[in-house]
Amino acid sequence: MEVRQASLAAVAATIGQLPQETLPEIVFAGKSNVGKSSLINILVNRKSLARTSSEPGKTRTINFYQVDQSWMFVDLPGYGYARTGHAEQERFSRVIDYYLQKRQNIRYIFLLVDCRHEPSANDKAMLDWMRFYHYRPVIIATKSDKLSRNQLNKSLSLIRKGLELEEKDIMIPFSALNKSGRDEIWQLIETSGSTDGL
Repeated sequence: MEVRQASLAAVAATIGQLPQETLPEIVFAGKSNVGKSSLINILVNRKSLARTSSEPGKTRTINFYQVDQSWMFVDLPGYGYARTGHAEQERFSRVIDYYLQKRQNIRYIFLLVDCRHEPSANDKAMLDWMRFYHYRPVIIATKSDKLSRNQLNKSLSLIRKGLELEEKDIMIPFSALNKSGRDEIWQLIETSGSTDGL
């Protein structure tokens, strides 16, 4: 997929700052520092559209990126960073809860997990939260280049078991280093004019 245009369209720290729905929305969720910004940058072929940081918990807003007048990529705040204050975490939760409950244009949710580790309690809680709202997220196993093929296959099995995924649930290994998985993710996004991703 060749992206012609991508830009930051809106930043929302509160419910009142959420922009109007105009395009199909592709949502990216995951714990702090799992690689959401890197994935977005790879998908749109930009080096720094979404700001990456070595400091966990840096994204503290819902960021909306308009892509080719066709989609809105939505980067949710990372979860599970211990140094984020309780009040801040509560604020994140309220805004994300409202977003997932009320938004009508969500077409796909990508839940990112680090393929080198078994899913955390926060990963499981986020997946349960999304399932509560009747979404079936696609699991993106990031940092896949860090493991050998055999290690990766074992890790994917552990992730599938840890998240209690069904056979029909989609999981895609992804590497920001060699861009493996990018084409498979784009194939899903390009079907997002329908509600098949829900």
